[in-house]
Amino acid sequence: MTMDACESSIECYFICKCLGETMDGLRDGLCRFSGPSRAAVIYAVEPEDPMKIYDPQNLLQGHEPKFKELFLDSEQWRNFAVGSGEKRKYGHMRTLKNLGLAGLISFGGRSGPVFYQMWFTEHHPDMCCIGVTERWLEHAAWRFSHDVANGEELYTGISGSFLREYAGHAVRDYVIDEMNVKLGWDSQIRVFPVLEAVLGISRTPEEGRHPWGEIVFAEPKALDRLEWIARFPVAEQPLLENHKHVRKLLQAVEDSERKLVSDGRGILGICFGSPPEFYLSADFFDRYGFFQINGERICSFADGNFRSTTYRAKLVQVEEALLESDLDPNDGNILFKIISSLVHHAEVNLFGCTIVIDLNEEPIRISGQTLTEPLDLKRSDNLELAQALARVDGALHLGRDLSLHGFACLLDGRWHPGEDRARGARFNSAIRFTAEHRNILVVVVSSDRPVSIIQEGVDVSAQCAWKPPASCLASPRTLASWISRTNG
Repeated sequence: MTMDACESSIECYFICKCLGETMDGLRDGLCRFSGPSRAAVIYAVEPEDPMKIYDPQNLLQGHEPKFKELFLDSEQWRNFAVGSGEKRKYGHMRTLKNLGLAGLISFGGRSGPVFYQMWFTEHHPDMCCIGVTERWLEHAAWRFSHDVANGEELYTGISGSFLREYAGHAVRDYVIDEMNVKLGWDSQIRVFPVLEAVLGISRTPEEGRHPWGEIVFAEPKALDRLEWIARFPVAEQPLLENHKHVRKLLQAVEDSERKLVSDGRGILGICFGSPPEFYLSADFFDRYGFFQINGERICSFADGNFRSTTYRAKLVQVEEALLESDLDPNDGNILFKIISSLVHHAEVNLFGCTIVIDLNEEPIRISGQTLTEPLDLKRSDNLELAQALARVDGALHLGRDLSLHGFACLLDGRWHPGEDRARGARFNSAIRFTAEHRNILVVVVSSDRPVSIIQEGVDVSAQCAWKPPASCLASPRTLASWISRTNG
């Protein structure tokens, strides 16, 4: 082997090592933030290199035509001037935006150390927003570029650890970016202390209850425009870091339009009505809550951690079942909205319930409390009543006529292999009942577990327990060979 070939082999090994450790940390962090998540990257270290792909979990499968169009059929991606000397090694990264591929979030950049890189992960349907995840992918690009610039002699191997614990930093980075766009560079709110306080308050019970209520974080210059109910003297303003004191004060704004107001350091008082033109807020809902910018949710928090989930079931399987049925499309759409309203009401109010969706022409008879006349759920007052009846033990019985036919219904049936002893009576009763009745869909809302959708004795909403292989089992390959293999 020649000296050049030997050096090339060592360099390839080093790049693979950087990619593997960065990918592992990125994937582990995103799994904690968004649930089971895959990650992938396409890259070219040098301008003359062929585009390569590192996709150990087949995340990018199905997008071959787009990659072929962008990187094989065209050389436009190579049109980028690379600096020289120190700028070549440590220059700034020119970021590249999301490629807009269906079901994926992507972010990358160009720099001296790595000519082109684009990182990908899954776009989960229940994300509050993708901005925080984009900041995560951006940091992965920076870490990879930094490691390649340092070379093997100075490589520390800590990029994966940074990315694994990056949730709070990703939220902070996204908030700072939005503040800079809307306020400029002179914001006085310190974001990290605010985020730490939000997590601390969320973990602090008061008389056995988790927090409810909203805290608004406003710029000092916007405070005079608030509709104040009460203000505290400067010397008596509770510090935001005093989580127990703030938690007690939240009791004053529970179940109301009132809000605690903070400047990022302490609690200044209580306001009512419209917030300022730009503000941050934390909305607490018992065991979880949402962090927001101008009322738009950017992430949620629970158990002392930030997450991407909206804590609202998407009910994709219900929507698909209604589309596949012989229901009129308009009726199917209305029925889906009714079901969503019932489920989300139970989720927000933290109680469990069961909803039977009966798609038979003539509703089957179910043991329970029947009604003299079915309730037309297209009427908002009847839908509100159905939401209240969902609290009663037993199931709601909905028909294809968009009406409630009964409540407190008991679902019986014989033993079925789809049962799960780790689940409760609602779940297993639904398994048995749907196994013995056709054209029936059952939605089970648990107060402490995800929503389950059951049809013909099967939980069709269950996530696959497949465990992805470690990234070290795969190696980067050229994009051309990857496309050739997948198309073959």
